[in-house]
Amino acid sequence: MRTIHHLLTVGSFSLLASIAATSCKTTGTAGTKVKYPFSGNAYESNNRFFRGTGQGTSSKQNIARGKADLDAKQQLAGQAGTTMKAVTDQYLGQTDNAQAAQVADKFQSLVREVVNTDLADLRKIGEETYLNDETKAYTVYVAYEIKKNAMFRYMKKQARTDAKIDKATQDKIDAILDEEIRKADEVDHD
Repeated sequence: MRTIHHLLTVGSFSLLASIAATSCKTTGTAGTKVKYPFSGNAYESNNRFFRGTGQGTSSKQNIARGKADLDAKQQLAGQAGTTMKAVTDQYLGQTDNAQAAQVADKFQSLVREVVNTDLADLRKIGEETYLNDETKAYTVYVAYEIKKNAMFRYMKKQARTDAKIDKATQDKIDAILDEEIRKADEVDHD
């Protein structure tokens, strides 16, 4: 009797273990996890830097590099533009004067102009090139960064040279950028 009880207990345990194992299995898989160069915290934007990474693939190495550069720079421009939009929206929310919308429009225009023409203090922090032996295609990965305080200083300089910005608007833009520079400098000194 004891043997039958023991066999039933062991059998029940085996049955339960197989049911549990079956219920933990996934029916489909997403595939193999891929680790790209320049991924992780060291390559993400933070309080000090705008950072962007890019990837480009082509049968020509220089074209692959150009695609990767463009991809990374678009990421940087998007981040800078988004940050400046948030700053402008915050300014509009805090200001009740009649010129606030005009200042915000000029500021957004300045941001677009700076981002479209130049990314100030752009530094390449990494580049890796791979050649696929089967397809003979090059894949290039790049990583760039821009110090936020340098970008804001450059924008301030550009605003001062813009003849379309009147003195009152210039003063407001300077105040907005000075605050952002102060924040970025605080992080730099920590």
